[in-house]
Amino acid sequence: MYEAKGSIKWVGDTQSFASGFTKREFVITTQHDKYPQDIKFEVVKDKCSMLDQFGVGTDVTVSFDIRGNEYNGKYYVNLACWKLQAGAGDDAPAPRRQSTAAPAPRSNASSAEPTAEELRNESNFDDDDIPF
Repeated sequence: MYEAKGSIKWVGDTQSFASGFTKREFVITTQHDKYPQDIKFEVVKDKCSMLDQFGVGTDVTVSFDIRGNEYNGKYYVNLACWKLQAGAGDDAPAPRRQSTAAPAPRSNASSAEPTAEELRNESNFDDDDIPF
């Protein structure tokens, strides 16, 4: 999951395709750096109506995933928005990745999770234990 904060600069119309697929694009301007960045996102299917409640100039926080594909030897990247919330500050950091670091070990030894090394040590298991 990634997040970007900024103000909406442009909202496009919903595009419908013969296959029944629909998508809608929008652009936000981030202010996290010395130079503002215009970043284009897209929403698909039932998420297209989500943009109706936001207008140009609205501060937003965009939660999105990065999608990539190859077509005829060319590679494409899309920023697929799945959540849009009102409110973002100019001092907010722009695209950031949510931490995937493991949680810090607990101080209480009796409730602490075993370390990876302890899990690998087969002598901790009885013969009748399920392996997972």
